[in-house]
Formats: sequence, C-alpha cells, structure tokens
Amino acid sequence: MPRKHHIWYHRNHGAQTYKNEGIAYEHVITTEGFNEAYSIMYHMRPPTRVRDISLLKTSELKKVADKPLRHHHLKAAHVPRQGDLYTGRIPMLFNQDMVAYRHKPATTYGEFEYYRNGGADEVIFVFRGSGTVESMFGKLRYRAEDYIVIPRGITYRLVPDNVLEEDYLILESTGPIRIPRRYLNHDGQIRMGSPYSERDFHGPTELHVVDEERDVEVLVKDGARWTRVVHAHHPFDVIGWDGYVYPFTFNAQDFEPITGAVHQPPPIHQTFEVKGYVICTFAPRMLDYHPEAIKIPWVHDNVEADEVLFYVRGNFGSRRGVEAGSMTLHPRGIPHGPHPGTIMASRDAVRTEELAVMFDTEHTLDLTEQALALDDENYPKSWLD
Repeated sequence: MPRKHHIWYHRNHGAQTYKNEGIAYEHVITTEGFNEAYSIMYHMRPPTRVRDISLLKTSELKKVADKPLRHHHLKAAHVPRQGDLYTGRIPMLFNQDMVAYRHKPATTYGEFEYYRNGGADEVIFVFRGSGTVESMFGKLRYRAEDYIVIPRGITYRLVPDNVLEEDYLILESTGPIRIPRRYLNHDGQIRMGSPYSERDFHGPTELHVVDEERDVEVLVKDGARWTRVVHAHHPFDVIGWDGYVYPFTFNAQDFEPITGAVHQPPPIHQTFEVKGYVICTFAPRMLDYHPEAIKIPWVHDNVEADEVLFYVRGNFGSRRGVEAGSMTLHPRGIPHGPHPGTIMASRDAVRTEELAVMFDTEHTLDLTEQALALDDENYPKSWLD
C-alpha cells in the first residue's frame, strides 16, 4: 500500500493495468459519515464500473395482526431447508432496528453467487456448519458457533464446506455491530477483565485477488428492495487494504463468562452493542458459589425490552420443553422466569454446559406469519405446575 492515505499509488507490478494508467484505485468505506471506523482498499480497476442495474422485487415484511401480548416458543429447529444462501432466509421477528431470520439453505447458489447488503450490517450465527467467507478483504474461515459479522456495503460470497449442514440464526441490523463501550479503555483497547480480548476476533487471513475483466452479477438487498447489479469486472480485485471495517468472526466458545457468589444479571453476558438492541452469549460456565445461592435466573420483568433466546446446545436449566434451535420471545409488560421444578433441580449443580444467544431489543418485536406457524400456543401456560 502507499505510505500515506489519498496519494498516488503506482502499480509497478503485475501483468496488466487498467487502461494502462498504472495505478491502484482507492476505495474508502466509512461509518457514521466520516466520524467513526473506516477502511481503505486499493482496486486494480475503478470499483464504480457498473454495466447494468435492474430492480428484482420489493418485499415488505408483514407482521401478524391482532395477537395478544404473550410469551412465545418458536420451534425454529424445524424450519424447512429451502432456497439458496441468500434468498432462502426465513424472517421470524422484526422491528425498526433489526430483523431476525432462521435459515437452512437447500442449495449453495441460485441465480447469484455474490451478495451485498446495502442497508444493514449482518450477524450470521453459525448454529451448524463451516466454510469460508470470500470478500473484497480476502478469505475468512468460519466454523460452528461462530458469529460472522459482515458490515453493510461489502460484497461477499459464502462458500460452505457442505451446504446441507449449514444452519444459521441471522440478525440484520440498521446500526453497526460494536464492542460495548464499557469493555474499552480510553485508548480503544479491550479492557482486562472483559469477557474476551482482541485475540478472540479473527479477520480475513489472506487476500483473494480476482483479476477478471468480465461481467459479474451481484444481488444487492437494501431493506425491502432487491436489486441486480452487473459489475463490468470482478469486484474482488483488491490488492491491499487496511482499516477497522471488515468481516470478522468471534466464536461463542471464546466468550469468558463472568460469574459471582450469587446470580448475576444478563448484561454480564453482553457480546455486542447495536443500535436498538444488544447481543449476549450465555456460554458454559461455573454456577454461583454462595452456599445459599439460587443458581438460575430470578423471575423478572423486562419493562423496557423484548427478550429473545436462541438455544444452541446443552441443558437449559431454567427452561422445560425447549430444544436446540428453539427460540423464545419474552416481551415487555409480563413477567417470566424459571419453569416449575427447575429451581430445586439446580440446587446441587456447580456448572452449566448450556450455550444460547440472546438479543434484547428496545422496541417491540413483531412476529411474521412464518414464525407464528412454528409457535407453541401452549407455551404461556407452561409455568403452571
């Protein structure tokens, strides 16, 4: 890369140069205008070369109307395997800040190999599967129980090792995915005592330069709008980059739980901070060690938040009747807590092996018809003896 930002970068290596200009073309990705994190890439050709654009469809999410305020158990382990890696995602819950999808792809690619979300950051939690994310920034391996974070505006391709093993929870966010500010010191470094460190985050490990002068179609999603964009060359023609905006992974097994003598509140499990909601990881951990501690959550009201749990594996100490792949929605305005019998059953436990992903939203979540079709209508009565 050149020694400074925004100066001439003459490419004196390689076989051909675009239009014989002999330079690399700077491409800056910024967040919150130009005030927050950014990255700078260097392309072999101007990244603005677009041959054709066409609208494919507009697809607004529709909420279930006239439903009562109640708890929901969505048996989301049983979503059908359908569609490709990008178009088969099944919307479950949404509000103005985010959309939560479940997805088991049936095939790798349909009409499009390449995808870009132009309106939202994506968090792909890998419930099952493994593979590689290819993007302008290079190759990034992923494995089961990884959070894959892909900032908006980045063209990428998912390359699973076996598409029929892939199974995801996907969170689409109108705001950027950030490390909670309380985990950072004044220099921007992750504080000691936080539940993870910089070593637990993994970015692309190698450049993936594709030098091809051919039309490449990219499926671009922007909220409800789906667009076909035909680039006049392959968009992965990046020969170098640096910065703070790029795809990365964080594995839930690397979360280091904070425990106490008595039960600690959910914010200790926070993993990411997002506009309008938080993402938490309930990882395997030692349980509370006070001799009289109640080792599972107390009954509580989320008076200003809707709470969603996605159950990944293990025995869920405060819940009965859920399975790996289930989702529960406990909305504001009504209490929830441990199921009958679970308090006494946990009395002699010293450790839990459960793993779950939680997201709590500031604004009310709406259910889709697809979610309601998987709902256990008797779940609100499951606290009866």
